[in-house]
Amino acid sequence: MELIATSAANEPKASGCSAKGCGSSDDSLAHLPEALRKRVQNHPCFSEKAHHHFARMHVAVAPACNIQCNYCNRKYDCSNESRPGVVSEVLSPDEAVHKVKTVAAAIPQMTVLGIAGPGDPLANPDRTFATFRRLAEEAPDIKLCVSTNGLRLPEFADEMAKYNIEHVTITMNCLDPEIGAKIYPWIYWNNRRIRGVKAAKILIRNQLKGLEMLVERGILVKVNSVMIPGVNDQHLKEVSKLVKEKGAFLHNVMPLIAEAEHGTFYGLTGQRSPSGAELRELQDSCADSMSMMRHCRQCRADAVGMLGEDRGQEFTLDQIEGKEIDYAAAMVKRKQVHDAILEQLDAEHQAAANSDTTTAARGPAILMAVSSSGQGVINQHFGHATEFLIYRVDDTKVEHVGQRKVELYCGGPGDCPEEENRLQGHLNALSDCQAVLSAKIGIGPWQQLEQAGIAPSGEYAYEAIETGLRLFYNDLLAQGKLQPTGELATEASA
Repeated sequence: MELIATSAANEPKASGCSAKGCGSSDDSLAHLPEALRKRVQNHPCFSEKAHHHFARMHVAVAPACNIQCNYCNRKYDCSNESRPGVVSEVLSPDEAVHKVKTVAAAIPQMTVLGIAGPGDPLANPDRTFATFRRLAEEAPDIKLCVSTNGLRLPEFADEMAKYNIEHVTITMNCLDPEIGAKIYPWIYWNNRRIRGVKAAKILIRNQLKGLEMLVERGILVKVNSVMIPGVNDQHLKEVSKLVKEKGAFLHNVMPLIAEAEHGTFYGLTGQRSPSGAELRELQDSCADSMSMMRHCRQCRADAVGMLGEDRGQEFTLDQIEGKEIDYAAAMVKRKQVHDAILEQLDAEHQAAANSDTTTAARGPAILMAVSSSGQGVINQHFGHATEFLIYRVDDTKVEHVGQRKVELYCGGPGDCPEEENRLQGHLNALSDCQAVLSAKIGIGPWQQLEQAGIAPSGEYAYEAIETGLRLFYNDLLAQGKLQPTGELATEASA
């Protein structure tokens, strides 16, 4: 197996954080140098803590792509799917700037504007940098981000630094060209379509070179990787190790989305997606080398709002056409909102820094689930959840380890059926959890959760997530109802 690396010294350049926790757990920012913490504390995609409070936005100005991935099928005018590469409208730079300012005025918690497709931003450089140029001048309070496959990254590293793009995400799925040939059918490079191992070698080499160039220019880099069972799943541990050595700040291992109805090569050929437990196990093994992101929602290329929600249909071009925005006034309001949130996060950061976490755990480590609509609060009805946040909890620590998507169980009053088949997807998604906390849980689901060995609770509605988890964990511990299960049992006895 040939692994491609570049010649720069393999030393971490920008992280300064511990191998486990940075950017992933509730106290992640406590591990960062202060200057670096300040750069990510209001970025919902780079800080797990921030994603409960701050919103992001993607603008779809980059329709063309220069590589083909077997897990991707770019869809236009599609409002019913939530995954990368899907958009409802492709925008011109002028339309994008107007939409960004409109959204930022309406959602003051929005801190980040990213260009992530639906193709690749750097395969559409004129459209991408025209958008950034305008936003840097007209909306200087918004962080600018790029998500790229990295093929043309070395070519545009200086251009990104010029427009103060502080955060870049590179999708890197392998270091071995033989594996890459199974993921990428072709790349378009130097006006030619190149296939197979040769194409993968070029792509990987440019990704690693571009990563080093960004780090040298002080740009924070997150690496995304798609976990493809049987293709690159075990290999991603090597990816984590090397990208950290090259200076990446964070690694986001995401599950393959491979439903046949999406029309991707993997979906149509039966390639399976990983289970939640498989994903978490791989993330945990990568965390020995690299700081892991675990709160990714694999957003659309035109996503708007908090992570886990999409308000894009509120801001279509038809709806915002002709709207006049006093952005100077909007910036004043936005600063007030941001300052209030940051004051709260700084207080929590200081409390975490001052807390004594050296006490050995008395109880077992277990997984607990929460339904939440945002703001870091247990504020969603069990039946209204389309995802559950998953936490690893013992009596000394609460750590966010991922989320599980589910089909909507209850559509509102009069539509909360008791049939087991409507709830089975929830039970499957939570099968390795010992508890679930929601703002409210109906009698039927409550009984089925208990029968499945999952302790339900609505007692901590509108409490902060960490507070509710700690309190319910202690209740269950006092009642003698906790037993470590699965790999957590092995972990607890190690």
